[in-house]
Amino acid sequence: MKDGAQFRSTDRFVRILIRTTLPFLFVILCVLPAAAQTASAPKAPVILSGELREFVETPAVSGYEKQLAAKIRAQIAALHPVTDNLGDVIVTIGSGVPRRLIVTPIDEPGFVVSGITDDGYLRLQRLPQSGLPPIFNELYSAQPVKVGTANGKWIDGVVAGLSVHLQDGRANPPKASDIENMYVDIGASSSAEARMAGIDILSPVAIGRQLSGLGEARAAASGIGDKFGAAAVVELLGGIDIAKIKGTLTVAFLVQQWTGARGLQRVLRTTPADEMIYVGRLLPGGALPGMQGVHRAPRREAGSGVLIGLEQAGGTLSGFAADLKQLADANKIPLVMDYSAGIIPASYLPLPAFPAKWAHLGIATAWPGTPAEVINNGDIDDLESLLQMYVQGGLSSRGIGSGSGSSHDRGAHEGAPTATELLERLVPVYGASDHEEPVRQAVRSSLPPWAKPEKDEAGNLILHVGTTPAGTKTPKILVIAHMDEIGFEVKSISKDGRLEVETLGGMELSYYEGHPMLVHTSTGDRGAIMELPNGWDEANFQWPDESEKAIRVDVGARTPEEVAQLGIKVGDSLTIPKEYRPLLGTRANGRSFDDRVGDTALISAVWALGGPLKDRDVTFVWSTGEETGLVGAAALAKRLAAEGRAPDYVFAVDTLVSSDSPLESKRFAGAQLGKGFAIRAVDGSNIVPRDLVEKVVKLARANQIPVQLGVTGGGNDGSAFVPYGSVDIALGWPLRYSHSPAEVIDTRDVDALARIVAAIARSW
Repeated sequence: MKDGAQFRSTDRFVRILIRTTLPFLFVILCVLPAAAQTASAPKAPVILSGELREFVETPAVSGYEKQLAAKIRAQIAALHPVTDNLGDVIVTIGSGVPRRLIVTPIDEPGFVVSGITDDGYLRLQRLPQSGLPPIFNELYSAQPVKVGTANGKWIDGVVAGLSVHLQDGRANPPKASDIENMYVDIGASSSAEARMAGIDILSPVAIGRQLSGLGEARAAASGIGDKFGAAAVVELLGGIDIAKIKGTLTVAFLVQQWTGARGLQRVLRTTPADEMIYVGRLLPGGALPGMQGVHRAPRREAGSGVLIGLEQAGGTLSGFAADLKQLADANKIPLVMDYSAGIIPASYLPLPAFPAKWAHLGIATAWPGTPAEVINNGDIDDLESLLQMYVQGGLSSRGIGSGSGSSHDRGAHEGAPTATELLERLVPVYGASDHEEPVRQAVRSSLPPWAKPEKDEAGNLILHVGTTPAGTKTPKILVIAHMDEIGFEVKSISKDGRLEVETLGGMELSYYEGHPMLVHTSTGDRGAIMELPNGWDEANFQWPDESEKAIRVDVGARTPEEVAQLGIKVGDSLTIPKEYRPLLGTRANGRSFDDRVGDTALISAVWALGGPLKDRDVTFVWSTGEETGLVGAAALAKRLAAEGRAPDYVFAVDTLVSSDSPLESKRFAGAQLGKGFAIRAVDGSNIVPRDLVEKVVKLARANQIPVQLGVTGGGNDGSAFVPYGSVDIALGWPLRYSHSPAEVIDTRDVDALARIVAAIARSW
């Protein structure tokens, strides 16, 4: 199928190597570049403080913040927090006047289950229904999600997305922006199965948790713009000297800010205060008068320091806000103004009175409301310093703000693994087209000891498991699956430090823009995000034609020199962070099932054979560059033909993109998950002779292997051999949501595919 400036070190930050997923140890040993062990490797980036990392990793959809609230209470248990019946967590220190109030929200946008279909898909209602970027729903399309269960656990699922191979000739496909087209696939095949897993109406649904470090100062994650305030305030409470608190200090962690600011309204009505600081994201508004080309501000760059929100564009600071500015300036803490809409939306009920003195503090968040929100860790440090100064007039003993001042990035057989075990090992390995070496090493190390594959000039990995004497009539059989996956490659580095990349293989770009990425360098993986097109947050935004747009990636650098310091070069590949995620029953999710399932089937078959075959001419091939034009297969087909060794039969093992999805037309590609391997009888590159289709069916039934017939889109490696006289018999397995982060399989089909490949090798 087809701002790199150093960030000052404090005891609350740790430097860790960014690895979004951890493959099995043997894969790591195979693919770790030797250069990564050298002293020239770039320094590991700062990613997130302990509190912020934990808070971001904890889903907290509005109205479902209980787990995060419990973690916050545990962090500040020594201060005896209380929780009101709405869920707000409140701490009160001291007594008398002045009465100061610090509040920060802890919820994030998401969805709740509004219905369960008879075939086990979850329908959704969004929380909140308004106030988010117009493309918010689309950014969930074909993405992994977490679904909350009745017992408080979170299980994996994916949002259904259109398979790119099934859209040719289709008029008016469903629009991902329409919530009517949103379905969550948790691997259930019935509503009863979904409910047995603990899912029911009102179960919360949140985007999958993915954390990335960008450069040496930035961090990206879904919901990080909702959680930074809670982390900063927890740090504040952990570092203040209570004896220095004058008057009464009340700190409240607010629930349901996204849905009407209900937590804030409760606290304002029940807590007398002379002053209030609201710590949270600055909020977008409409087009701003007098600010040409600026819409939906705020627009400050991460690394700007502390932001103070004003509802008047271009306004001036006065009163309490001016006092905070003076305090910041006196302590060399950067604080700048930016626009923010009101923190309580209009309502049919009267709004609560605000304290006489109040201000809105935050930090810059790039790509707000997307799965790739970006902040600068130094900004959080500055925010904590300012809050410390405000609360007790001096820095705590924890050292926040100490040193030279903040530095910002501105501007089968015994011992044989099962097919599922092999697949779990291969999926986390990265290998975009023309960058397959890590996969090649993982395949080689997964084979039994007797198997000694060789690499050819095209990078294909070739294993002969049987040869025949000259002159025999035994057919020459070749079984092939491709190692590469879709991805991207750096084609240039812009003056502003962004990477310009090009696609490797066919894909729907909207599944990747606005989401975390990884750049695979010679010295290790670097975190990144793929930027959204201009105008992404406008109401009338339309995705541009892919041929007309530049694809830009932010790695946290702001000059080409900073990019070089990260070890990134032109020609490096990019993919999304990925992992193997079991769903319900025998279902699983993982990017690059196309074609790691095929690779797995071949490896599993080799194990099942137990050793070289006698009087059989069988070759297994793991090919390169299938996604970019059958590159490895074409080179091998040409070479074998020139040597007079063209195979008689080629069994190309690749995805059968299935319409087993609520979004797809059932006109074709109707192979169902869990019903067995599929014969790709007709696809975009080949038609299997009908008598050979029946021969495969007969062989499968003789071996009690479940089999399906399929007509699907896309091409396969076997078609490269047809011009030289070979017959292409394509095999596959049903796959939902092809070429997306949401790919879903049934592992029973993987097992069936491995078994039919072994049967073909033995007896075709």
